[in-house]
Amino acid sequence: MTAIKTRLISEHERERFNNFIQRHPKGHVLQSYEWGEVKSATGWKPYRMVLESKNNIVAAVSVLERRLPFINKPIFYSPRGPVVDFSKPEHMKGILEGIKSLARERGAILWKIDPDVTRDSGVDVQLLRLGFRALSRGLNFEGVQPRFVFRLPLDKSLDEIFASLASKTRYNIRLAARRGVKVRDDCGKDDLRVFYDILQETAQRDRFLIRSFEYYEVIWRCLVEKGMAKLFMAEYAGEAIAGTLAFAFGDKVWYVYGASSNRHRRVMPNYALQWAMIRWAKSLGCRIYDFRGVSGDLNPDNPLYGLYRFKKGFAGDFTEFIGEFDYPLAPLWYQLWVKGEPAYREWRGKVASLKDRLKSLGRG
Repeated sequence: MTAIKTRLISEHERERFNNFIQRHPKGHVLQSYEWGEVKSATGWKPYRMVLESKNNIVAAVSVLERRLPFINKPIFYSPRGPVVDFSKPEHMKGILEGIKSLARERGAILWKIDPDVTRDSGVDVQLLRLGFRALSRGLNFEGVQPRFVFRLPLDKSLDEIFASLASKTRYNIRLAARRGVKVRDDCGKDDLRVFYDILQETAQRDRFLIRSFEYYEVIWRCLVEKGMAKLFMAEYAGEAIAGTLAFAFGDKVWYVYGASSNRHRRVMPNYALQWAMIRWAKSLGCRIYDFRGVSGDLNPDNPLYGLYRFKKGFAGDFTEFIGEFDYPLAPLWYQLWVKGEPAYREWRGKVASLKDRLKSLGRG
């Protein structure tokens, strides 16, 4: 039997690491080397681990480490990871052994994962057998990553994709064009500030928290400047009224951040932006355009139903992932974590909000 082993990689192996993840059917931009660099600016320490057989990578995982306050113990988190062929159980077991070894060295109390694997795959049963614990996060956006998304296959021509959209969606895309909405995809760094100003307006209107402008500058440096993300801005009568940030990696594009002004909403800039991003994904030769999160509660009375209806109009596949799983690395400490996690989440939210407010006032 061929020996397989795990090891941490160094920066000079960035391209090899990314190439594996890009080619893998379950590869994700949040597992890229660069995403670890983005998160390192927000208090996480990244590690990149590979599982090799005959000097070939057969599985990989990006691990983010954050130390918890008060107890000074770290947790591990692999967003949309690990990147592994779950039909080969020995590969997942190999990655898990590597994580355990790293945890002993770092003193980590848990490893959290939410792989790019759908609910109907049966992988959840495999994880439970390995000792993972499934977490119930509700049907909305309670988890770290969205559990429910729309994904649009790009295996047809643009004309065929457009014809498959809901009639109202097609109408609104055409309406935006008739009203004179222009979408720019040649945005420069100065446009990022314009986008952020609109994002702040959106957050105030829809009552959600956003990160500081400095965070988006890190994304620009780590992703946009390397061709892994693009900023789109919708303009009407010479005024920027909406914008989006999309990530690209391998054969997928993800719609990640969106912002829209309170002005001129009737000219439908958001429809024009989505269609522009779909066309961009198609031009890159991508296989999937991912609209990211929607609620799994499809009751029309749900406040998030409007978001579901908007994204559904683009004829993507409603997709449910298996969700979050924890692997307890230090059982006693993990039990304390389970009891204290709600308070920790609330504390983290307040701290992040305070830091962003101070930065916006020029004191951070």
